[in-house]
Amino acid sequence: MDLRTIGVLGGGQLGRMLVEAASRLNINVIILDKPSDSPAKQIQATKSHVQGDFKDPNKIKELAQKVDILTIEIEHVNVDILETLSKEKKEKIVICPSPTTIRLIQDKYVQKLHLFNNNIPVVDFIEINAKDDLNLVSEKFGYPMMLKSKTLAYDGRGNYVLHSSEEIEKALKFLGNFKTPLYAERWISFIKELAVMVVRRMNGEVKSYPVVETIHKENICHMVIAPAQVNGLILENAKIIAEKSISTLSGAGVFGVEMFLMSDGHIYVNEIAPRPHNSGHYTIEACETSQYENHLRSILNIPLGSTMLKVQATAMINILGKSEDFQECLKPCAESLSIPGTTIHLYGKKECRKGRKMGHITVVADSISQLFKRINPILRIIDENDSSIPYSTIQPLVGIIMGSDSDLPTMKACAEILKSFEIPFELTIVSAHRTPHRMVEYAKNAHKRGMKVIIAGAGGAAHLPGMVAALTPLPVIGVPVKGKTLDGLDSLYSIVQMPRGIPVATVAINNSTNAGLLAVRQLGAFIPSYLEKMQIFMDNQENEVLAKVDKLDSIMRFKNDTPISELEKVATEIENAGGKITGKTTITGKVLMYTINSDTITTFANNDHIEEVEDDGIVTIQK
Repeated sequence: MDLRTIGVLGGGQLGRMLVEAASRLNINVIILDKPSDSPAKQIQATKSHVQGDFKDPNKIKELAQKVDILTIEIEHVNVDILETLSKEKKEKIVICPSPTTIRLIQDKYVQKLHLFNNNIPVVDFIEINAKDDLNLVSEKFGYPMMLKSKTLAYDGRGNYVLHSSEEIEKALKFLGNFKTPLYAERWISFIKELAVMVVRRMNGEVKSYPVVETIHKENICHMVIAPAQVNGLILENAKIIAEKSISTLSGAGVFGVEMFLMSDGHIYVNEIAPRPHNSGHYTIEACETSQYENHLRSILNIPLGSTMLKVQATAMINILGKSEDFQECLKPCAESLSIPGTTIHLYGKKECRKGRKMGHITVVADSISQLFKRINPILRIIDENDSSIPYSTIQPLVGIIMGSDSDLPTMKACAEILKSFEIPFELTIVSAHRTPHRMVEYAKNAHKRGMKVIIAGAGGAAHLPGMVAALTPLPVIGVPVKGKTLDGLDSLYSIVQMPRGIPVATVAINNSTNAGLLAVRQLGAFIPSYLEKMQIFMDNQENEVLAKVDKLDSIMRFKNDTPISELEKVATEIENAGGKITGKTTITGKVLMYTINSDTITTFANNDHIEEVEDDGIVTIQK
């Protein structure tokens, strides 16, 4: 694919997955790391890798002599030698990302200052040079506050939550008593942690992966959910902020941008990783091009691959060591073997210890509901008390709107249908006449928020479905609601008489049940699990009807002299066996007439067997 050789500083799991992507493209990779059998070197055991510390300037020079491009899988490398190599005129080597960017990222305080100066939203922060500075900072930030090491801080290392002045001594001791410089951040109560992987090619081409939610435990990434279950408008804003952040840095490659989401929708950038990132592991199975392949493409300056999801939903679960017992940490992997859509990645590490990343499991699904069902057993193996899945924040696929709360009794059946199919939905009031601005905003932004279908109930003039359909690219289903006059015909006529180019699907008056079922079918066109559920629903309907037919066939056999009293008993049995008799039951002469579920059935008592049950619900008995 490309004859150039890539050198990687670091041979851990990120390097391992980078080598896996390179091997598929016939790209040569040489690893610099101390262990001869580091996770990355294991994948290309036949290559002549460099054995040594990726901070050792001599070893970095040795690697540079063997490759055309240098890149990193960890930012804690020797930047001085990289800067020297980048300035050498003779056989100048390409270094991605640039040494300047790596140096800036290494110091989190400098990184924060850089982002702040470039108008990127960050949490308030102050440099801490001495113990007394903390007392001054506490007056401004209050408690709690976050105390951080400027350098060598990752996976929870180098962070301390300071709750009071009494903890200052303990915090400073934990962070090394200024052996590494410190800074403080204002404590914020965020509702979610988000992340975006951004890839930039040598020629400046930029692409972003979907915004994901990262869930941490003990300051270590525990799980990633994609796409993040938040409002689509927030997702778009997060993507813009992430790309703007990377635009302030130099060099090509993949960058991980970590962010905090506040309850009011405000977003703060937490930090940036100048390399493939844990929050992007899911891209291997779930995206059209993985972060690792795109990192290679970007630094080789060849066209970037698509960053789109191939599935509707995915999750990545880190396999972390609980102790030195390797088999204990493999239990979630064993559980995942029987779960559809799972892929196990083990990193080939020889020693297990608490908190060490030993591997990960990626799970893909065709809906977020299916995803949560699939990952639940895995999470229970890791921790039976796990409550990390944010069930309450699943983003709706269907919007149920109505002009007034008086329409709720009619629209309730629609909500019950969607709930039975486990389809996330929202239900709210949007009036075309009383809240026209709200209607316009709702309709124009529904698809941006992640909605796929809108069901609009309206009575009287019933302009809501048509007006919404004129403003949104989504399919709209109109439900005519019966009013006090005209029996809902006015609503029906209003909804169906839409001009060409503004389609609105319409159901019978007050029949929001069918609106819900139609929405399920529309979603099923691209989400197979919903289509399967619809088929089961239809099969169950057929089986229920056939069961009633069988029951009627068994009890409705009469002799010529069957008395009226026996026919009355039959009517009672029908009510008990075939569902509720919703119409009037009358017996006149030798004829029994009754209604079940709005179908009138007539039985002649002077015959002795049922011949057939017709489609229209008429049971005919002949001699």
